[in-house]
Amino acid sequence: MLPPPFVISIQSQVVFGHVGNSAALFPMQAAGLEVAAIPTVVFSNTPDYPTLRGRALPPEFFSDLLQGARERGLAERADFLLTGYIGSQEVAEMTADFVAEAKAANPRLRYLCDPVLGDAGPGLYVPAAIAGVMRDRLLPLADLATPNPFELGWLTGQPVATLADLVAAKAALNLAPAATLITTGCALDDTAPGQIESVILGPSGTSRHPTAHLPIALPGTGDLFAGLILAGLGRRHPLPQAVETAQRLTSRALAHAAALGAGEVVLSEPEFRRALLTLGAA
Repeated sequence: MLPPPFVISIQSQVVFGHVGNSAALFPMQAAGLEVAAIPTVVFSNTPDYPTLRGRALPPEFFSDLLQGARERGLAERADFLLTGYIGSQEVAEMTADFVAEAKAANPRLRYLCDPVLGDAGPGLYVPAAIAGVMRDRLLPLADLATPNPFELGWLTGQPVATLADLVAAKAALNLAPAATLITTGCALDDTAPGQIESVILGPSGTSRHPTAHLPIALPGTGDLFAGLILAGLGRRHPLPQAVETAQRLTSRALAHAAALGAGEVVLSEPEFRRALLTLGAA
């Protein structure tokens, strides 16, 4: 019997709610992947509440967790590595060191860098030094990158309003030649009204994946989306299919959250959970 696909996921964790690993871990596991979750920060909740407890992991503590991962040979076992929100420059630098080591030790490892830097509404919500590490050290290692249009614009200094802008931004981004850019949440000048798109730009060409634009903006949406992409890839779905499945299931989670009046994504909707189990059985 073959072991299940194995993912190392390095990103935030919250006690209450669903962002970072607290959003991505469940769908990957429900789809049948094995996940080693390494937190970069541990907070009581997202910053959208009146109070916020917890903090970024102290660098020596985070370093110790990475050393434990090395001692267990996790990089050599992993099929995928995912990074997301990082709360300090020291942790960002150590994450970049770990990713580089992991890819050197395991050439078949596929690294998805979700550069969680900000969005159109709040703007940049990490210090520029952390964003710089993502731009200069993490993205060059990526096999897949999933920025939103704001993040792509910040990283490259390029406007993102047309498909040609996306092509130019990919060229300006410091990605490896064989890497694939998946720009999420695009509303381009020729996107159909009422739609939003994920646009894939990779060595095999360009594909556009429209879906209904829900007027819902909730914390954890991008983290869930990245986890769902890896869930699909882990079940051997082609990337375009994995992206479309991620769009469909993220939309279900957002619609359910809106129906409940929740302030962030909700992962308990029955059809959402059933779809993940079906994905794992494929």
